[in-house]
Amino acid sequence: MDAIAGPVTQPVRLRGRSYLAFVLTPVVPIMEWLHELDDTLVRSPGFFVGKPVVLDLSAVELSRAAITHLIVSLDKKNIRVLGIEGVDASLLTSNMPPALSGGRTCAIALAEPEKPEVKPPVASLMLDIPVRSGQSVVFPDGDVTVLGSVGSGAEIVAGGSIHVYGTLRGRAMAGVNGNPSARIFCQKIEAELLAIDGYYQTAEELDASLRNRPAQAWLDGRIMRITPLT
Repeated sequence: MDAIAGPVTQPVRLRGRSYLAFVLTPVVPIMEWLHELDDTLVRSPGFFVGKPVVLDLSAVELSRAAITHLIVSLDKKNIRVLGIEGVDASLLTSNMPPALSGGRTCAIALAEPEKPEVKPPVASLMLDIPVRSGQSVVFPDGDVTVLGSVGSGAEIVAGGSIHVYGTLRGRAMAGVNGNPSARIFCQKIEAELLAIDGYYQTAEELDASLRNRPAQAWLDGRIMRITPLT
């Protein structure tokens, strides 16, 4: 009698993959902080769309009920919390996002961490094709250069500076690992959002005289300056 072959067991394949997450760090009073967040969302309504968000509660002391209310409030603003850090895990229930730890500090848009010692990036990424709407390019190790344009709804995230040799219509975030000397250059500025080391300006804040002109963005202390390129 022929032996009946049993099912072949396939090993489970595990692969690591990292994602750039925004970190929200609430401060007291929480309601006032939520109102400030609303103001940000009014200026840039799509800022958190499709982006993982981590909630850092290390600066506040909240009860379990207060944490639940905060998560619900963020959910109503279409901000989906991936995980929570800086809090005792015993305060988190099974219905809450899990506790996280070990993340690398990364200053983006809303965070204002202490400035670490910055080492100039030594790597660079060059793209010889346009970055189209909906695409996201993340290169935390150094500069990003785009020989074409960056479309509306597209995103460039760099640890160093960003150079766009065409029109910049999407979002450009430079110096995301705490590099205040990073800059953003483009041949034609129509950006939805510009950010350097966590400090940002939205399209609504852009001086009308700069539009459709070569420009650069840089930090003057905690203030972002956007000036024409001559």
